[in-house]
Order: sequence, then structure tokens, then C-alpha cells
Amino acid sequence: MLSRFVDDIPAADLRRIVAATYTREAFGSDAIVPLSTLEPGLHLLHVSNGPTLAFKDIALQLVGNLFEYALARGGRTINVLGATSGDTGSSAEYALSGKRGVTVFMLSPKGRMSPFQTAQMFALQDANIHNIAVEGTFDDCQDIVKAVNADAAFKARYAIGAVNSINWARVAAQVVYYFAGYFAATKGNAEAVDFAVPSGNFGNILAGHVAREMGVPIRRLVLATNENDVLDEFFRTGRYRPRASAETHATSSPSMDISKASNFERFVFDVVGRDPAALRALWSELRAHRRLRPRVHAVLAARAGRRLSSPAAARTPTASRPSATSTRATA
Repeated sequence: MLSRFVDDIPAADLRRIVAATYTREAFGSDAIVPLSTLEPGLHLLHVSNGPTLAFKDIALQLVGNLFEYALARGGRTINVLGATSGDTGSSAEYALSGKRGVTVFMLSPKGRMSPFQTAQMFALQDANIHNIAVEGTFDDCQDIVKAVNADAAFKARYAIGAVNSINWARVAAQVVYYFAGYFAATKGNAEAVDFAVPSGNFGNILAGHVAREMGVPIRRLVLATNENDVLDEFFRTGRYRPRASAETHATSSPSMDISKASNFERFVFDVVGRDPAALRALWSELRAHRRLRPRVHAVLAARAGRRLSSPAAARTPTASRPSATSTRATA
């Protein structure tokens, strides 16, 4: 499946990297993402059994090995700049710890991560890992990373790479477990499922959207949020209104304390027919006014709802984030 997205690594090498990444030792079982049945028609997909107990281990353990392979093949080094609200940071640092040719600089919002994930990150003593606490929110950290990635000359000069879901490899690897969850929860290809996905930066549920575009019979993707409900508000009301840092709540699920979901832009790219000019115009309006015009909201929300939602079917939740206080189906 990953070969659909990877055309610059020989097939035999890619199979070897995948086999070395997804092991019982790293993920606790041969299934990697086992499925538990809670009741008939309701299942739990375990995607957080990796080294840091975060669903992002699924992708980042692979990304770490891909980085090491590509750098060794080209005789190069890379400086990885990342932003985290908790789970990306610890998952990325454990995946890249000790990797040859890789140096990590991870930005995190000071005092706004869980104690567990803070300890995971700041306890690492590896020479190639550097943690940087930023006064502000995750969105502030992410804005710095996005600004650096938008400067192609600066990025090339300092050999900067990404581990956030800015890096498409992150999303591509997550697509795979939607296929795995579907096959584990169903008995035949005629069956369809729903996935309920707690969401912060929209990367996990975006992978579900991509899986459905690739043919997985997903009838509905259910978005769950905490009090930082920008995406919930959009799918309920059609208003897309990213919040400023001062408006972002610190909650008991800090990995979801995000008010500007960067992967939502990728989803909207599909919604507007993969037209880069249309997407650029929408995001220019967002930067200028911090919201979209009501008419644009209405059209965009209607198209987005059709993309993510269809009549209710069998439910297949995936447990991939901390507990959420609000769960609503897209419509």
C-alpha cells in the first residue's frame, strides 16, 4: 500500500524497512493495530501500542527508518524541526533518537503538555535531540515550523526536514491502519463502516478520508474534539473560524489543544476540486480576516459534509487520542 505513495525507494528496500519497523517487539503484537469488539457493531482499533503509547508511533517509527535510509543512501544529514502539543514530540524523538545523520529540534508550548509526555521528551539525553519550550500554544509552535518550511531557500541552506504531518509520509503511513481496521471489523467487501476519530490537527481523520478515496467502504467519518472546537463548529454550522492563541483552551487532552488544524487545508484542497488557486484564495482570505465570508462558508461546508458524511452505518471507532468531551458526526 505504501508503494502507492513511494516511487523513489526500490520495492525490496521498502519491504525490508516496513518489516523492520512493524514488529511485535515495538508494538506488542503481530497485529500491530489489534481490534477489540466492545459489542456487536462497535469495535475499538488499538493504534497506540507503540513505544510512546501514542497513535503517531505507527507513522513516526517508519519515518525515522525512512530518514536514516535516505540519508545514508545520499550521504547527507538533516535537521528536523518539529512542533508538538505532546504526542508528536515524544513519538518523533523516540523514533529519531540515535539515528545517523539526524538532529531534532522540537518546539513545544511551555507548561501546556501532559506531565507524562513532558517527562518522555525532556528525559531523553541523546545528543541529537533538542527540546525547545515556547511561551504560547501549539499553534504558535506550528506557525514557526510552517514559516520555516515555506522559505525554500532557508530550508535548503540548513537541510531542514519535518516530522509533523506537514510531512506526507506521516499521513500515508496512517492510511494503512484504516484498511487494517476495516478488514478486521468486517467479513466481506460488501460491508461498510464508520470511524470515529478524536482530532486535533486533522491528520488522523485526513488519513481516513484518503483511505476512503482509495476505496475503503467508509460511510461516515465522525470528528471528535475537546473544548477547542474549531472543526466541530465548522461541520455543525459552516463557519470556519481559527482561534488566536489567547482563545485556545488548556484542557485535560493537551494533544488536541489546537485551534488551527494544518491538515484541514489538505482536506479543503480536495473539497475545492484540487484547485491550488482556489485554495490559495481561501487561505489568503483567512489570513486577512481570520475567517471566511458567510457565503463561502456555506458552499464550502456543504461540499465538505458530502465528502466526510453519508447515511449512518455500522460503527467502528478508532481509539487514537485522549478522551474527548464533544463528539459529533460530520453532516
